[in-house]
Amino acid sequence: MTDHSRQNQEPENEFDIADVFQTNNDLQDGDADASEESQDVADGREWYVVHCYSGMETRVKRNLEHRVESMSMENRIFAVVVPTEEQIELKDGERRVVERRVFPGYILVQMILDDDSWSVVRNTPGITGFVGIGNRPTPLSAAEVDHIMSRIEAGQPRVQVNFKVGDKVRITEGAFADFHGTVEEIDVERGKVRILVSIFGRETPVDVDFLQVEKS
Repeated sequence: MTDHSRQNQEPENEFDIADVFQTNNDLQDGDADASEESQDVADGREWYVVHCYSGMETRVKRNLEHRVESMSMENRIFAVVVPTEEQIELKDGERRVVERRVFPGYILVQMILDDDSWSVVRNTPGITGFVGIGNRPTPLSAAEVDHIMSRIEAGQPRVQVNFKVGDKVRITEGAFADFHGTVEEIDVERGKVRILVSIFGRETPVDVDFLQVEKS
């Protein structure tokens, strides 16, 4: 699997993996020692990010798993994951839990990277390439893997947020129902949003639940 052999097959990918997964650099720095201990370095297996056609993640996963089995590559390719999570959304005035892909257009593959395993993955229908620097696939750090797995294995559904700081919104429930205001702060951990609303001619901050707000 020389650089030359991949030169015409692997699309260049110039963005940072951390940008794809929005992984905090402080998390990586703080867990540096733990990362070295927890990596599956004994046999060389690591997690790689693979790009595929958006909307085909589950089909690509099945295709790759079939190829791994039919080509007897179970000792080189160990797991294929489509990262998903449960989210709470408000639609037509009702709350419902839905499953959504965390990173549309990407799957995770745990494997020992060599010529054969690279070829099995890269030539799977629906896969367009590995994420990495230039033509070289870049494995995820242990901290990045832990961050992603903790998100997709979370016990509580995440609330879907479709607004950002500075957006104009309307409060739909509670004591301030039908008040309009501007998003000042979003607290993802608590599921709360602080909104500046006009009360008696003065801007006043009020904290409400994510699901009590909609964009104006």
